[in-house]
Amino acid sequence: MPHAANRSLLLLALLLTALPPRLAAADEWPSFRGRFAHGVADGQRLPTEWDAATGRNVRWKTPIPGLGHSSPVVWGDRVFVTTAVADQVAEPVLGDEGGIGLEDDREREIAWRIYALDLASGEVVWQAEPYRGAPRAQRHVKASHANSTPATDGKTVVAIFGSQGLVAFDVGGRELWRRDLGVLDPGLYGDPASQWGHSSSPVLWNGRVFVQVDRHADSYLAAYDLTDGREIWRVARDEKPIWATPTIRPTPGGAELIVVGGDFDRGYDPETGRELWRFARDLEVKTTTPLVAGDTIVLSGGYRGRPLYALAAGRRGDLGSTEGGEGLLWASEPGGPYTSTPVVVDGWVHFVRNTGILTVLSLATGETAYRERLEGNFSASPVASDGKIYLAAEEGTVWTVAAGPEFELLGRSDMGEPCLASPAIAGGTLLLRCRSHLWAIGATDGAD
Repeated sequence: MPHAANRSLLLLALLLTALPPRLAAADEWPSFRGRFAHGVADGQRLPTEWDAATGRNVRWKTPIPGLGHSSPVVWGDRVFVTTAVADQVAEPVLGDEGGIGLEDDREREIAWRIYALDLASGEVVWQAEPYRGAPRAQRHVKASHANSTPATDGKTVVAIFGSQGLVAFDVGGRELWRRDLGVLDPGLYGDPASQWGHSSSPVLWNGRVFVQVDRHADSYLAAYDLTDGREIWRVARDEKPIWATPTIRPTPGGAELIVVGGDFDRGYDPETGRELWRFARDLEVKTTTPLVAGDTIVLSGGYRGRPLYALAAGRRGDLGSTEGGEGLLWASEPGGPYTSTPVVVDGWVHFVRNTGILTVLSLATGETAYRERLEGNFSASPVASDGKIYLAAEEGTVWTVAAGPEFELLGRSDMGEPCLASPAIAGGTLLLRCRSHLWAIGATDGAD
């Protein structure tokens, strides 16, 4: 009987680990898109609107020097964000005006920094500058040299500074280790001279750091020991260049590392790097993160509004392709997101195209509930809290809409500066990283 009780407790602990973020700690947003990339944090009591000019529902704003599109991450009372600082740097081009143009900063000296801020006040607690010098690769005119979002487990914070490398700090700011990942130069497929900048973010799980490097040549997926940076395993990948971040799917039977690829989307065993399953989805310019909702894996992205595809989670081997197969549950109509990752709330998939078309689909069937146009261009991924979806437009407008199958606009807030990074939610605060500031949005003086 004691052994059975222990097994029951272990199973309960594993199931709690796999629960969606609405049941996770309210003061944790530890990686890109939050816990397990769901993009949801409930119980936050966030306002629907705020006024950046007057300070209504603005708890603080802190200047962040340099240029970066990485999102903030949160653990407890600390917020971490990265940036790339130079004396002179060309402003990122919004919308599609830049086409496939490149910005060559390789003659400039750049300082790559990580900042730790106090969540309550916005005060900078510490900063570190692990790299300084000329970048080893170019960037797209819309990108930065700090695209990748850091990740933390509350003890260690890890960041990828593009081709400069992977570095880990303790939460007090002491550097622990660093690793050279090589030149990270993903760009237009078939054109090795095209270097748009790395953006895939690190993922932490079970004492390991997972890094996806899909570039023009010699692509790989690797696991490093979080304690000392030792490489545990590396898997070669023959894939088109992509910019997506992997997702961990924890289950009582063992976790999966879900990784988007230009040719195949795959599941890997995070302990060994062994491939568990694959799904053929041959597309260029994939940037969206794979999304897990219950027993469904939602895949999106690809150049110019491709369909979304839903796979049955937990299966092994060849799951088929976009044309069909035993793993494919449904495919939506064309018109999916180009750069931003969807968010699922109460069985509804919400996403926005880069051109501002907001769409809601049924998670069960893939059928469209509605499409509605929002003003602006969108690179940031939507996030959700307490039945509200927050969508940040590049031009600086944050739209708040009701979650669910019927469109309802709840609020519109102007930040006064461009916003390309995906927001974070923790500690009753919506954190928005815009062009020059990190903003903390929360109800002040009882305002809503």
